[in-house]
Amino acid sequence: MSATALSADRSQQDLDRLSGLAEDVIRRARAAGASQAEVSASIDTGLSVNVRLGEVETVEHTRDRGFGLTVYFGQRKGSASTADLNPDSIQATLDQACAIARFTEEDPAAGLADAARMATAFPELDLWHPWAIDTADAIALGQRIEGAGRAHAGITNSDGANVQMGESVSVYANSHGFVGCERGTRHGLSLSLIAGEGEHMQRDYWYDSVRAADDFMDAQALGDKAAERTLSRMGARSLSTRECPVLFAPELARGLIGHLVGAVSGGALYRRASFLLDHAGKAIMPGWLNIVEQPHLLRGKASGNFDAEGVATRDSALVEGGVLARYVLGSYSARKLGLSSTGNAGGIHNLIVKPGASDGEAGDFGAMLQRLGTGLLLTEVMGQGVNGITGDYSRGAAGFWVENGLITYPVEEITIAANLRDMFAGIRAVGTDVDPRSHILTGSILVDRMTVAGE
Repeated sequence: MSATALSADRSQQDLDRLSGLAEDVIRRARAAGASQAEVSASIDTGLSVNVRLGEVETVEHTRDRGFGLTVYFGQRKGSASTADLNPDSIQATLDQACAIARFTEEDPAAGLADAARMATAFPELDLWHPWAIDTADAIALGQRIEGAGRAHAGITNSDGANVQMGESVSVYANSHGFVGCERGTRHGLSLSLIAGEGEHMQRDYWYDSVRAADDFMDAQALGDKAAERTLSRMGARSLSTRECPVLFAPELARGLIGHLVGAVSGGALYRRASFLLDHAGKAIMPGWLNIVEQPHLLRGKASGNFDAEGVATRDSALVEGGVLARYVLGSYSARKLGLSSTGNAGGIHNLIVKPGASDGEAGDFGAMLQRLGTGLLLTEVMGQGVNGITGDYSRGAAGFWVENGLITYPVEEITIAANLRDMFAGIRAVGTDVDPRSHILTGSILVDRMTVAGE
């Protein structure tokens, strides 16, 4: 996938510029009376091409800038931001942040993260892989992907293929003297197809997301995968209401783990809006299950040496032997809870769900179907029916009915329901079929029992 470069690699110059700007603004904020200050600045560059039915639909080149400043006057906080890096806009942003801080109420939890927690080591994480692709080559690649999918008998239409290249450089600096620079690339390919006609149409898609374009799945393979998924949904039917085991396909299993992260995150906890309030140190999953955060994975989707406040990241268990080992906290939420930051301001960094099972060794997708036996293979969920306060879970769904470990027919227009507390405790297995396209790395997850409501 080599091609003429969209633009020269100017990432180091951009980082130097943002770093100098951030340090200068922090000095000016201190001169204006701020006791503490922090700056986040970024430049994002990208190319996005959409192709449908062999024709170009859209081509978008982007170069976006962002600059955010937070100042603290004692325990009073003011924040302002701009997308314009010229001196007048930066000065106006500084003036606005200081004006806001002077009129806000004091907050005992406000302030920078502790100076002693700032990152001091910055190992190379292999996140920077600019993709030398120009518009013409991106269009041609999109056409190849779509052509591969449309060549399958039974595919009647296309929602289009997308080719996306993205580069991001960012700087976080604060008045502790910390200056952290990061740069990363993220590229994507996707295809959405339609099979059938009239009331019997089905739609599905596939995509790939990588740090380095050399890691993409082959264009033909992506088109084939999107077509096979779409065609497999033909003849879908509903189910009668029942209780049965449910196997979450890997791309959906990570969403299940995402609900766990949300429930143990600081904002939900200090607002007392989580069904896992006061659960640190308690068993929430089977004793064989372990979930670990690994921020320094090479080419990881959320790898980083420091969090959004400059706090050093480190490997750390989230769930250990089924027990919730800790919460997910930045410094503000930690202070509200009387705890310490876990280096998660801005979110989680590469969560690894270790494969395992309650009844033997973990297996690949085929082995997980065998372990499911007779039940529902879940491949799509719809709607927002998840209550983080009670843990109640109810969502529209589609997938496949499985009997004796074999997929028998596609199902749609069903609802799955349970409580997340019971779902987590009822995990029977986590597969080795890990989906690498996310910062939550998990295989398929088998839950022992849910209510499936249909016709």
